[in-house]
Amino acid sequence: MSSLMDAVDVDPRSVEPQAQAVVTVARTRKDPELLGLSLRLLAATFRARWDDSSARPLLDEAVRITRRHSVWDVAARVLASRASVLHDLGDARAAARDLDAAIVAMSRAPEVQPAERARFLGRVGLSLAIVEQHAGRLEESEQRYRSLLAAGGLEPRSAAIATNNLALVLAERGEYEEAIRTAEAAVALATSQVPTLEAPLVQTRAWIAVRAGRLQEGMADFERSARAYLDAGIPLGEYYTEYADAMTDLRLLPEAAAAAARAVDELAAAGLGLMLTEAQLRLARIRLLTERHEEAGELADEAARAARQQHRATWAARAQLIGVEARLQAGTAGLEQLAVARRAAARLEGSGDLHSAVEAYLVAGRVALDLSRPRSAMPALTRARALAGRGQVLVRLRGRLAGALAERAAGRPAAVLAECRAGLRDLAVHRSALPTIELRALASGHGAELGEIGLGVVLAEASPARTLAWMERTRAAALSTRLPFSDVPLADRLPAATSGPPEAVRAAAASPRGADVRVPVVDWSLGHDGVPAMVALPQVPGIAATRAALDGRTLVEFGRFAGRLVAVVVEPRRARIVELGPVEDIAAELRPLLFALRRLANPRGSTAAEAARISADLRIARLRALLVAPLGVDPRDELVVVPVGLLHGVPWSCLHDGPLAQAPSATFWVRTRRSAQARAGEGGTVLVAGPDLAGAREEVEALRAVHAGARVLSGEHARAQDVLTALADADLAHLACHGSPRADNPMFSSLRLADGPVTVQELHGAGVAPHRLVLASCHAGADVAYAGDEVLGFVSAMLAQGTAGAVASIAAVPDVAAVDLMLELHRGVRRGLTLARALHEARGRIDRDSPEGFVNWCTFSAHGAA
Repeated sequence: MSSLMDAVDVDPRSVEPQAQAVVTVARTRKDPELLGLSLRLLAATFRARWDDSSARPLLDEAVRITRRHSVWDVAARVLASRASVLHDLGDARAAARDLDAAIVAMSRAPEVQPAERARFLGRVGLSLAIVEQHAGRLEESEQRYRSLLAAGGLEPRSAAIATNNLALVLAERGEYEEAIRTAEAAVALATSQVPTLEAPLVQTRAWIAVRAGRLQEGMADFERSARAYLDAGIPLGEYYTEYADAMTDLRLLPEAAAAAARAVDELAAAGLGLMLTEAQLRLARIRLLTERHEEAGELADEAARAARQQHRATWAARAQLIGVEARLQAGTAGLEQLAVARRAAARLEGSGDLHSAVEAYLVAGRVALDLSRPRSAMPALTRARALAGRGQVLVRLRGRLAGALAERAAGRPAAVLAECRAGLRDLAVHRSALPTIELRALASGHGAELGEIGLGVVLAEASPARTLAWMERTRAAALSTRLPFSDVPLADRLPAATSGPPEAVRAAAASPRGADVRVPVVDWSLGHDGVPAMVALPQVPGIAATRAALDGRTLVEFGRFAGRLVAVVVEPRRARIVELGPVEDIAAELRPLLFALRRLANPRGSTAAEAARISADLRIARLRALLVAPLGVDPRDELVVVPVGLLHGVPWSCLHDGPLAQAPSATFWVRTRRSAQARAGEGGTVLVAGPDLAGAREEVEALRAVHAGARVLSGEHARAQDVLTALADADLAHLACHGSPRADNPMFSSLRLADGPVTVQELHGAGVAPHRLVLASCHAGADVAYAGDEVLGFVSAMLAQGTAGAVASIAAVPDVAAVDLMLELHRGVRRGLTLARALHEARGRIDRDSPEGFVNWCTFSAHGAA
């Protein structure tokens, strides 16, 4: 029997007829021990094909028979097998009960040899740890894994799985360095002793490396994993699923969606129903993230039907929950969805799935509030808050949100603020443990709604000081602490030339950069237990300190509440709150303005250019009326603008007649002001001309005449390592290069240099921070706003590293026409003007009657105080 069980993993279909024959013999002989073993073997053939719904009744029968006849040795093994099935079906509590029962049954089987008993208990202990892990009880699962590994005696397969899963838990807790070391140990064990596990364990290491910011290493491991799957003839569905998770973590959603869709296709073709359902749920979640609500709902409904057919009640509840979320976000949720969410919440809580249960109760509460049923919402929100207290930090954050919603519905503003503050403190700790700037920015999205709810409370107090302080609490927090950077030369970090990734990787990675992703290694060390010893909320300057740093300028910081905009205006002698209109009104004007500017940057005939100009002038006038006129500022005032959300894409320079600078937050502007005063005049000037850009060399040569002694890098000399080295300590840097934007994750936007593109992530990871930076390239100023009032892109990444001022365009740049603007800008800088004032003067000399001149007048903006 043991030899047949070993053969199941290799070829389950060939074992099935033999197992059926043994079951028939056992029934004929009425041999309970043989029947229990043969039913377990037959169930294993179904489990190997991911058909748990067929395995479950066989194991149920085996449990009944072996218990009735006191065949405790076999009963223990059957209970352990059924626990695995129950866990796969989503019932964590039932699985844990079976595992506990298996331990008891084994204790009643004295005939089992001590060594075999120890191996069995080790496997059961591993299963219990897995149940704890998947239920979201990470501390408990980590303790179990560590105890099992410390005790020794695990079979190589179990030891490899325990080590691998411990690495996953460590990564979830933010202990990336130990997680990578642990994952490497798991891969080494699999490679030497359990070759069949090598592919999935390398895949785990790839996912952790990506999460840790080591994208180059992670992509190499994903490729290695794919090759191992292909060589073994294993379907690539699970590979694509993990790849989709990694890309989702990086917010590379096109790649994530492509990989998840491929996972669905692969698993459907392989007939792996259980894994297919899980892949459909992942794809539905990605569709939610990309706001394709109808598709998300349809996928979730399909997965829920499949899960019910598979007798997986918990998975069906998870799928139903996504369907409710899709309809809630689309504004079509009704009483039916409220009932579905309540049933799903009860089912998920009963199964022991803490993560999903908290989310389900929160969604049920939201639907009730959306239907104007606060009394119906309160029990769900209260239950979500109570359950979340036992979970990890992101689960606790959802509980804080549920608590804030409940307190707001009850009309208790002080309690609302208390929940919001507590949640944002937890988020600050979590964010500080993340190793890359984009993961930190994405993590801030978990606190976006807490920030907005709290803003609503402080707005009711009508205090400009408290409103500004609250806005700053949630503004650009991911940028507030510099990450450590690698001092390894960039050239040493580039991937070696290969023949290219396997078809599996090429199909899943729809990135325009493909597998040639160059990202620096980011080393990140945490304090005791993975939490930095001191993690504080960002230090926010008060209005008095902000006003002193403004030195006569006027600060305008925008916020967003209940779909409307609000601004805090800090002037030399007063501060006030200004209520503005709906965000959707701004979007309605901004989209056609940016479209008109794109047409003007590359006009196709005078008629089209004239129509685009008329549209642009109209939209600019309307945006001025919506965003600037209500502020009541003098048109000659110098403004410091802190946008929010889609306002980061507004061409602010053309909306105000005086000088204007932007900043991710008031705190950041104050920091750049201090840096500008401290570093003024230090370093030299660096001028860079990238390849294949009309007028770039002419532009740089003209600027050389303005900056005597400047270092010029052009042609083959404008290579990545040379450019980054030159920029590191420059006082003023000018980059005339092609830019390639990535709106889904701007840290993968790039500038083209002589030896290929260099990403924002590379610039940031290399610690490059010239004092002042001019980016004369398309879209370089188009930083992208994320939930939680975070912003990422070239400009914000440079400011985060210490750059005190930058000039960049939010749109396509008419290359040759920009030369005159750049010359005037640099002449102003040479006279000692700040970038904002120099740009203002330079824009005043542009010929706005030409399409190219008008685009440059509109789209270039200054950032920071230098």
